[in-house]
Amino acid sequence: MNTTTTKPDTEPSRKGFGPTFVRYLTEANSVMVTIYSLLLAFAIGAVLIIVSDPGVRGTFSYLFARPGDAVSSSWYAVSTAYQDLFEGSILDFGRLQQFLAGDATLNQVLRPLSETLTYATPLMFTGLAVGLAFRAGLFNIGAQGQFVFGMLGALIVGFAVELPPLLHLPLALLAGGLAGGLFGAIPGYLKARTGAHEVISSIMLNNIAAYFLMWALGTTFIHSVTSQELVSKPVDASARLPQLLGWAGSGLRVSIGLLLGIALAAGTWWLLSKSTFGFRIRAVGANAHASETAGMDIGRTFTTTMGVAGGLAGLGGAALVLGLNPYTVNPGTAVEYGFDGITVALLGRAHPGGIVAAALLFGALKSGTLHMQPAIPVEMSTLLQAVIVLFIAAPALVKTLLRLRTPRGGLNTLEARGW
Repeated sequence: MNTTTTKPDTEPSRKGFGPTFVRYLTEANSVMVTIYSLLLAFAIGAVLIIVSDPGVRGTFSYLFARPGDAVSSSWYAVSTAYQDLFEGSILDFGRLQQFLAGDATLNQVLRPLSETLTYATPLMFTGLAVGLAFRAGLFNIGAQGQFVFGMLGALIVGFAVELPPLLHLPLALLAGGLAGGLFGAIPGYLKARTGAHEVISSIMLNNIAAYFLMWALGTTFIHSVTSQELVSKPVDASARLPQLLGWAGSGLRVSIGLLLGIALAAGTWWLLSKSTFGFRIRAVGANAHASETAGMDIGRTFTTTMGVAGGLAGLGGAALVLGLNPYTVNPGTAVEYGFDGITVALLGRAHPGGIVAAALLFGALKSGTLHMQPAIPVEMSTLLQAVIVLFIAAPALVKTLLRLRTPRGGLNTLEARGW
């Protein structure tokens, strides 16, 4: 009697690429939550574009009689608006055709991309400043003040010191980084020594920086000698950052500060991933009490982390004043780059590569919405950013709206501990 034995299947079943990919798409992991947040924000933006257009709203008054009018007019309004957004931030296809026909210059073709990169450059620095602090469990809401002091430090060295370009420019950048770093270290030191929360102290320091800037611009040392307005003296030519697209003609404002921002993002990644200091930052951010038990100096980590973060924001301020014509500072020069850096860090999940991508996206939104006027208000950029941050900060909301699966490790959220 012949008996055959079958070998039991002890190997785990392997899923194919298709099912694994579909599962990834339907899971509330950090990558998909970010992508879905962007899509949801643009969908909400589309609804607001429709609602804000009087002509489109009129077609909905007879929706049931002629639904095609409402659909076609809504599609035209939304598609035109987002096409203008793309052409104002990346590439204007009409201008490209004119260039190919010899009726436009390369300068005109590259201008939308140049404006996007110009707006994105400071956001890379402030986003890195906020993101680095996040990794240590700190909320660096003071990047705005650090950015302002970085501008002032670079400005003063830029016009008050006479040096050859090979020395003057690096020294001005260094002055901006040191000014921002010292200003950023203050809330870290206060937290380490007195327990003062970095959010409270840094937001107060933002006000101090703003008023200090107003006072400094009024002094005879910094105030312009040719203007009655509250504006500084210009930076000397020897301390100015070269234009990145200068070979394509004048008017393209993006400077090599963009490359500096990308290099600092790579350096921040190395710092967090490969260095002892970066390991200490991540350990303290994950569990400060356990890190202290392991022998780490928590107070020193808070101070140095905030100091490095402030240095990154300060370098952003230096890159702005040294790289953007007219190379002067006025009360509105800093705008809100520091506060926008918070949204950039959130969208980039505090990862240096993600922060660079988020800065480019927000730079495109800023540049593109200016091109969308007057049909679409410029506030549309701020609105889209706000909605994106809302969904990024609340992954459970995205998970619920789209009925996504919960990932194995749970929902990934960025937290600043100590509240």
